[in-house]
Amino acid sequence: MSRCTAPARGHRTASGRAACPACSGGGYGYSSSRSYSPPPVYTSRSSGGGGTSGGSSSSGRTRAPWSPSTSSVTYTPAEVKNLTPVRDATMSRARQQPDLRDVFLCHAWDDRRGAAKELCALLEAKGVSVWFSEKDIAYGLPFMREIDRGLARSRTGLVLVTPALLTRLERGGVSDKELSELLARNLLLPVVHETTYGELRNVSPLLASRNGFDTAEDSMAVVATKIAELVAVDEN
Repeated sequence: MSRCTAPARGHRTASGRAACPACSGGGYGYSSSRSYSPPPVYTSRSSGGGGTSGGSSSSGRTRAPWSPSTSSVTYTPAEVKNLTPVRDATMSRARQQPDLRDVFLCHAWDDRRGAAKELCALLEAKGVSVWFSEKDIAYGLPFMREIDRGLARSRTGLVLVTPALLTRLERGGVSDKELSELLARNLLLPVVHETTYGELRNVSPLLASRNGFDTAEDSMAVVATKIAELVAVDEN
């Protein structure tokens, strides 16, 4: 019986097959139908499983319509929706009373040299004019009267909500009187710091119902930038 020469010479060509004594006559051996086929190539899927894409598009955050083109902060769609009425009211009042301060900062007495001072400095560094009792009430002046003047001379009210403020509101006092006046306005923004909206709701449901900012979600510096963008008056 003739031996197939495929192991030694191969059958990749017709001549090679014809020269084999075992396969040239159509006998058993390596058939032409068994040609080599390369294995399939599998491409890996792109990263970011679950059908979501990465980047800012997946989070839905974007610049607000009133933000400058150079802004580095982003907002959620809910933030833009909730802050738009405040922005519109701020611009309306700015046209009517252009000489007012941008914001009145309401805070607890215990925060005057801590969180309140920090927020005031951050805002002023962004070009925001702030009415702040620590620098706007001189010694010897009637405190409550100056508070009234500050409220009347400011477009927007900021309430720095801290554990100290919640304690003051429960006991009553100057902060409580300031808050009562600010709640009568549409232009009021709470800034929750080192506490929660839930804790605020237990003390002041009306204030907790207002849309504002939370330093648990954004740093104090980012909050200050967002406030500065919100109250910035359009030059046109």
